[in-house]
Amino acid sequence: MDTGTATGGRRTDTAGRARPADWSTRPATAEDVETIAELRAEVMRPDLERLGRYDEHRVRQRLRDAFSTRYSSVVLSGGEFAGCLTVRPDAGDRQWLEHFYLAPRHQGRGLGSAVLRAVLERADAQGTAVALNVLRGSAARRLYERHGFVMEAEDPVDVFMVRPPGGIGLPL
Repeated sequence: MDTGTATGGRRTDTAGRARPADWSTRPATAEDVETIAELRAEVMRPDLERLGRYDEHRVRQRLRDAFSTRYSSVVLSGGEFAGCLTVRPDAGDRQWLEHFYLAPRHQGRGLGSAVLRAVLERADAQGTAVALNVLRGSAARRLYERHGFVMEAEDPVDVFMVRPPGGIGLPL
């Protein structure tokens, strides 16, 4: 995964977009699962409560049951744990972005956009689409839409979104 680094403040990428300074990823380990499960419970709680689906045990257990270090990374900002993500290949020409969570203190500062840009740049270079699902009504959906994701399907709980390679074929 590409990383962003700087010695302080914010910097801009080649397109002039603001990027948070000093972030990186590292491969997730089995020892990370409980920290990630707690982060998932924290960041998903408001949306799950709004949907009437919050269960204190289940929100953590679903992460534990699905967690694999094979395609998962820990996001670091300033050398400290800031979040996580999984980018899992799928049959065909798409990858799944899963378990993309940032600690609340790291949200709204451009870190999510920077990490997502790195994922999308790698997928574009490979010629693969990126798919994900987000809870209905979640503010995270706006982040994904800003990066070219469009709704593919939805159910009473989730919105399934996809971004073609390079955003090709997306409405302007």
